[in-house]
Amino acid sequence: MNTLQRNPGLPLDLDWVLSVQANTSAIERRCKTLPGRRSIKKEHQAAWLLKALICIDLTTLSGDDTEQRVRRLCRKARMPVRSDLLHALDVPPERVHAAAICVYHEMVPAAVAALDGSNIPVAAVSTGFPAGLSPYALRLAEIGESVKAGAAEIDIVISRRHVLSQDWQALYEEMQSFRAACGEAHVKAILATGELGSLRNVARASLICMMAGADFIKTSTGKESVNATLPVSLTMIRQIRDYYDRTGYHIGYKPAGGISKAKDSLNYLALIKEELGDRWLQPDLFRFGASSLLGDIERQLEHHVSGHYSATHRHAIG
Repeated sequence: MNTLQRNPGLPLDLDWVLSVQANTSAIERRCKTLPGRRSIKKEHQAAWLLKALICIDLTTLSGDDTEQRVRRLCRKARMPVRSDLLHALDVPPERVHAAAICVYHEMVPAAVAALDGSNIPVAAVSTGFPAGLSPYALRLAEIGESVKAGAAEIDIVISRRHVLSQDWQALYEEMQSFRAACGEAHVKAILATGELGSLRNVARASLICMMAGADFIKTSTGKESVNATLPVSLTMIRQIRDYYDRTGYHIGYKPAGGISKAKDSLNYLALIKEELGDRWLQPDLFRFGASSLLGDIERQLEHHVSGHYSATHRHAIG
């Protein structure tokens, strides 16, 4: 897999931003064609499920998180599927691991220590996650502290009010400052799309964040009442495609929240393949923010190997 040049961002181009529209009915019609249109069976389905698995950011973002829980999650990230199942699928176990571990700042050192010797990065949620309403200086300082603690990726939350009030300059400057504070750490911009009011706002916010230097755009914190959906995903990845066509820079995409079934992950992968192409089907450009998805994928892989479904509790995460 080739190393991609990082997105440096662009000067704010409001003509481009304001030209962006979103035909909601057409987007919804397109998304309705996905479920059931592609029938992926047997070994092909197993291969696609393994692809989904290596694109998962395993996440724990609870008020009762402990270092012990984080260490268990890191062990699961290193070996997300039983080795006997992988051997039965003729897949070397060392090739299968989660894409990243995502935690609050306080848990970054424990995650970094638990993943020492692996190539699994630690991502930290930041900037007053999930609401993004803490004082601005503290949001910037939080990024810096997580980077110093060893986080290689920072998931920031934008100020939704900038989108709702159409203050694109403020959103651009905020995102620029977050990117600068991240330094060499890659930044995922969480749009909280369920709170932005319209798909047009989602499209314009996506473009602004890319112009300001985001490495990834992400649907949700997972804490909103509406999280990742196929229409939102199509809206966002078409902005990624347009940005790439105009600039040559690859921006990653991360749907988060509400994706818990293996069959749903196949719809997202199909959408990415059809709209962006195979290069985006790698964990440096596509992630699932869906820890519970891993359990169902492992269960489906066991069914493929054995012909029997195991109890869900046998595939607990962490």
